[in-house]
Amino acid sequence: MASTNQNQKYDVFGVGNAIVDTLAFTEDAFLEKHQIAKGVMTLVEGDGQGKLLNDLQNQSLELRSGGSAANSMYNIALSGGKALYTGKVADDPNGEFYRRDLEKAGIGFHVKALSENEGPTGTCVVMTTPDSQRTMCTHLGVSTRLSAADIDEDLLKESKIVYVEGYLWTGDSTRAASIAAMEAAKKHGAKVAFTFSDPFLVNGFKDDFTKLVKDYCDIVFCNKDEAQHFTGWQDMDAVVKEIANLCELVFVTSSEEGAYVCEHKGADVHREPGFPVNAVDTNGAGDAFAGGALYGLSQGWDNAKCARWGNYLGSQIVQIHGARLQNSYESHIANIVG
Repeated sequence: MASTNQNQKYDVFGVGNAIVDTLAFTEDAFLEKHQIAKGVMTLVEGDGQGKLLNDLQNQSLELRSGGSAANSMYNIALSGGKALYTGKVADDPNGEFYRRDLEKAGIGFHVKALSENEGPTGTCVVMTTPDSQRTMCTHLGVSTRLSAADIDEDLLKESKIVYVEGYLWTGDSTRAASIAAMEAAKKHGAKVAFTFSDPFLVNGFKDDFTKLVKDYCDIVFCNKDEAQHFTGWQDMDAVVKEIANLCELVFVTSSEEGAYVCEHKGADVHREPGFPVNAVDTNGAGDAFAGGALYGLSQGWDNAKCARWGNYLGSQIVQIHGARLQNSYESHIANIVG
């Protein structure tokens, strides 16, 4: 892939849904009782989420700031990079919690909060079952109010890479914000990176995603399931090459197998092995991988090193509960990527 502009002030400008997570361990029977599809993200209304939380009140619950692209910005910061984040929150307690969490990590967050009267900050109940699978029920709240006007072009043009999450495709306003960010990136010479985010998005917006990747994207992130749904194929070499025909570079994560990497048209598919660990919670693994790989790309690393660092951060996150690592990992880089 063509190198990023190393003279820019910021490494990555992230755009996504600003969500506060409530983390819980549950059994499969709980998901079945509430008729929740396992292993994916489901959009719910506030009252539906309230019923879930009521049934979980006797469980040990943890509150964390989340959102896919924001999680990746955290991993960039923990790697020693400089990240910005664009997402919409309300001026309620959850919104203030979210803002402080980003600022504490050194991530720039400049979007003006909406009045609490206009709705709550987005929230997500993240349920982890004994097999380490994570299932999410999300009430988007005011995160759906993110608009093209919230994209700060002055900050974006100082960034090497713009990273957009696929979850934004579920709303007209957030979809417009995604396109505005990508068009501004093209205008100012930043690389455009996009993540498919979830199989339900690939299934619902396959034609949109195909056009988006072809017209705007330099880099695509997805997992094996999303990639197979997108192409309709099972053979991973064929799957990865098909996506690479549409953009400069694609990363496809595959749990313990590691990650597949391929550059545009005709290049061989490379599989970077993962790091064997005992997983307790897969929540945030893909976000951690993307953050690690994006950091590497912003530093001019080769693709294999980017995938290796992404795999390593992903292996660290699955060993804890929640989607956010808490300590700096910059000192680990030399031992992992050389």
